[in-house]
Amino acid sequence: MKACPQCGRLYPDDAGFCPVDGAQLNNATQVPVAVDSQDARVGQLVCQRYQIRRVVADGGMGRVYEALDMQGRRNVAVKILHADVARDEISVERFKREFEVSRQLPHDHIVEVTDFQPTTDSTYALVMEYLYGEELRATLKREGMISPARVVRMLSQIAIGLDKAHARQFVHRDLKPDNLFLCQNSDGDVVKILDFGSVKDKADTAKKLTVLGTTIGSPFYMAPEQAQGLDTLDLRADVWALAAITYECVTGQVPFQGTNGPSILLEILTKEPRPPSVVGKGKKYPVPPTLDRVLSQAFKKLPALRTPSVGVLADEVGGAYGLSGDHTSWANLREADLTEMIDAKMPELLIPAAPVAPAPRNAADDFFGESASLGEAHDATKTARSASPATPSFAPASRGVDSLVPMGVPQKSNASLLLLVGGGALLLGALVAVVLLFMR
Repeated sequence: MKACPQCGRLYPDDAGFCPVDGAQLNNATQVPVAVDSQDARVGQLVCQRYQIRRVVADGGMGRVYEALDMQGRRNVAVKILHADVARDEISVERFKREFEVSRQLPHDHIVEVTDFQPTTDSTYALVMEYLYGEELRATLKREGMISPARVVRMLSQIAIGLDKAHARQFVHRDLKPDNLFLCQNSDGDVVKILDFGSVKDKADTAKKLTVLGTTIGSPFYMAPEQAQGLDTLDLRADVWALAAITYECVTGQVPFQGTNGPSILLEILTKEPRPPSVVGKGKKYPVPPTLDRVLSQAFKKLPALRTPSVGVLADEVGGAYGLSGDHTSWANLREADLTEMIDAKMPELLIPAAPVAPAPRNAADDFFGESASLGEAHDATKTARSASPATPSFAPASRGVDSLVPMGVPQKSNASLLLLVGGGALLLGALVAVVLLFMR
């Protein structure tokens, strides 16, 4: 490893100059660590292995340092928990779980966590690979939104990582732009998914850390079942979160808005987002109407009706932009090549749809936000690439009252009244859940 004598950053052996300040790099062991008057750990050896070189970030759970692994001879990121966090057994167990889960996952698109140890100052150190780049949150804050090709490539890589995690019964539960790290190279972004500390292990033998009814996750990206603290949530909660991230990337705003946690969750439980093609109209990157239907399916409030996996979601988003193939091929295509392919299709995709008379709306739709049978599952074969521009967006076809009757309710002539009552009860229960969650 080499180090910058001015800022202390660490670089691979083949690097020559620091891109931050232009200084010539020297062997890391020959560059003394600058004293930090604000942090006594800088310059110290943690866990008898990691030489702390500089502070990288400070968060609510701990402080992150760049360190030199004296055994592995590489730079690593070391997160040392704040003292109050280290005293909380559940928080410590979550960090330990992140380390244990990491050992079971592939790391092409998931950050590798390599160590978890107690420190001499009565806290804990979580060690992971050091990443060069920035969080998606920083990119969106600076640029507002990102290009379609960048979105497709990013989603494709996330799907590769998450589908393998889901196959092992791990549900991330806290997908958000802050937990997606973009490492840039000449072909485009290489995405790393961060923070599996909130993971839900659906395996029967898994140790349960979350009390029933407890909400984990960021409100803006939270699925309805997660907002209600339901123990039944599965990988489709991650599908919802990734759809919300996609919506934000292409429109520059989150799909469900509010001034505080309860108001955001109320929006999620009771409202539908505006079509992204409408929100994105006139912005830097036009959003084709074909994407409306894809995200509408991913935002189904009932998991049984939602897009079944993040892989299918990535395929459908790519299809909405006119691409052929699937996410496993798009993940490795150069961003410039994807841009060329999407730009060639965009004029056709942006042709306005022919006006369609709205279908009669059932009163029950206002309660459930759905117009499909509760038992109907998502048909993965009906992807956006097969939808024509004339297909109405964000407006599922009406199926009639009988197909809307909840499971267990007889289909009689007064089905509308029964469904209205049932829907009202469901909505009331959801509202009570939100209030109780935020009174804790």
